[in-house]
Amino acid sequence: MDRFDYKTAFSRNIGWVTEEEQSLLNNKRIAIAGMGGVGGGHLLTLARLGIGTFNIADFDTFETANFNRQAGATVSSLGKSKVEVLAGMARDINPDLVIRQFPAGINEENLDDFLENADLYVDGLDFFALPARRAVFAACHRLGIPAVTAAPLGMGAAVLVFLPGKMSFEEYFCLDECDEEEMLIRFLLGLSPAMLQRDYLVDPSQINFLQHKGPSTIMACQLCCGLAATEAFKILLGRGKLVVAPWGYHFDAYRNKFVKTWRPGGNRNPLQRIGILLARKLLTRT
Repeated sequence: MDRFDYKTAFSRNIGWVTEEEQSLLNNKRIAIAGMGGVGGGHLLTLARLGIGTFNIADFDTFETANFNRQAGATVSSLGKSKVEVLAGMARDINPDLVIRQFPAGINEENLDDFLENADLYVDGLDFFALPARRAVFAACHRLGIPAVTAAPLGMGAAVLVFLPGKMSFEEYFCLDECDEEEMLIRFLLGLSPAMLQRDYLVDPSQINFLQHKGPSTIMACQLCCGLAATEAFKILLGRGKLVVAPWGYHFDAYRNKFVKTWRPGGNRNPLQRIGILLARKLLTRT
């Protein structure tokens, strides 16, 4: 039986990365909040990239409704802590991983501890967890930590990158003084100005913002993981062109379409405000 060896385990990365770069990745720490639909996949994807250290947070346990999309959702994991299950899966990939677990999730008291020494934050929070998401991105901006969010939308993914010294999450999404429904509409349109997924939603009744309800697919979640890992790769190694907010991009596999978006001013942009108005009329009827 082979014994684990880091260089051998990740040797097939060499060619797309140099041996020196692979060593650099082994010494990077990534913080991921949320171990569900995309967050668990982020952890496993980044572990296979050869990242050596993680801070991971989630207060939830697995249930049957998670089976369609979440990397750790299996019959054997039902009722178990998502953080513990995913940490075990990641260590099965690399037993030398250093993983700090936050099984109570993130809150005002532990947020700085969660982000301590992080080279990058990758967002894996539930779409509806906006208070927690706003708090994390604000802390990243304050602490100078790059942050990536990849949103699973239909059968595609939309990506936004926030870098220190550039436009912040709050400046882009403009969520102050909004009620919850308005915040969710602005968050959705900010993530996906092109809304490529809108034309093939066959049952709009499955979306209810006030009940925190919406459909999902495994295809979108897995696309998110690949795209976010690529952005992480570029940020951590300092090579490759970055698309940084207010720029973003959206790829939809169902429509075979890619759109690069630019919203100067974020949700204050006049074109974006029209989109928000139309989305508000549509989504408040469902």
